[in-house]
Amino acid sequence: MDISIIFKIAVMGIIITIICQVLKKSDRDDIATLVSLVGLIIVLTVVITMITDLFSQIRQLFDMF
Repeated sequence: MDISIIFKIAVMGIIITIICQVLKKSDRDDIATLVSLVGLIIVLTVVITMITDLFSQIRQLFDMF
């Protein structure tokens, strides 16, 4: 794990925010909400997989499992 993942998550957040703002300005609030939810789900899956990898590395380090 390195710092580039943090930058990728930040870039995704910026892109999703821009898309949502453009959609809200064009009176597409429902689609903007869906875009923000999809972005949140994508980022959460990335973070959850990183946390799972971290826990598996900790288990291997301490030979707990």
